[in-house]
Amino acid sequence: MPPCARKPLDLTATSTMLVLCLCWGFQQVAIKMVADDISATLQIGLRSVFAALVLGLVLLRAEGRRVLGDGTLPAGLLVGTLFALEFLLLGLALRYTTASHAAVFLYTAPIFTALGLHLRHPDERMRPLQWLGIAIAFAGIAAAFLGKRETAIASAPDMLLGDLLALLAGAGWGATTVAIRCSALADARPAKTLFYQMAMAALLLCAWHAVSGDPAPVFSAPAIASMAFQCVVVALSSYLAWFWLLRRYLATRLSVLSFVTPLFGVIFGVLILDEPIEPSFAVGALLVLAGIVLVSGAELLSEKLRLRGR
Repeated sequence: MPPCARKPLDLTATSTMLVLCLCWGFQQVAIKMVADDISATLQIGLRSVFAALVLGLVLLRAEGRRVLGDGTLPAGLLVGTLFALEFLLLGLALRYTTASHAAVFLYTAPIFTALGLHLRHPDERMRPLQWLGIAIAFAGIAAAFLGKRETAIASAPDMLLGDLLALLAGAGWGATTVAIRCSALADARPAKTLFYQMAMAALLLCAWHAVSGDPAPVFSAPAIASMAFQCVVVALSSYLAWFWLLRRYLATRLSVLSFVTPLFGVIFGVLILDEPIEPSFAVGALLVLAGIVLVSGAELLSEKLRLRGR
């Protein structure tokens, strides 16, 4: 495949993305379930340590001393820092808001990805329908923020802060994707890209834990089970699959399927953590998801309309 070629979605991409969405939708719940034993930020830092060590060994075996000499180091440090910032914000958000809220606001990332790629990448200019989607998504964000009832605020006094941090984490994820697509990492091995991200997240999040005053971790049986899921499934397997997809398919087309993730996140949060869903948040979340679908699926919709018009 030529270095800049990106394919439309096929069955492999679609099925892989749905499995990834299921895993990602559960990760906020997995973190929240054992946050009393291990702080959310430290959980993410520890899983990043595991993934960075595994990936580092794989890369050393494959590339030897040339592992950092291929010109990707500056881009890798930038992308890794953005990735670490995203998950620091997410870890802090989960202290103040529910897993359901965090899932919805984190997965506004396709909106920020589309905006960034519109400005930086000529192949992914947005269409009028996508701009409409962005307007709808931000209307949904406003509804979710401004329509909170007193009962919701009373049960979680800092929920607004948590929601804002989760939204900023979504912006960080979008910025990370744009940085990958517009740098030397665009055609790098997925393992190399993920290594930079996990190494920086491990370094910065563990450093955050050391200076933040958070309590020492307690490795209870539930905490160990949650960490095993996060290390093996989320931090290693799912992200490798994600970057493998990014190398082969258009980012905006992949993102159209990611709207399923917050739905899974809300479902898991309600069923497992018994989290309440206030009406204003439900309306706002639906508007956000509708906007994401328009932004990410506008090109596919236009193609189908053209085919029908022939």
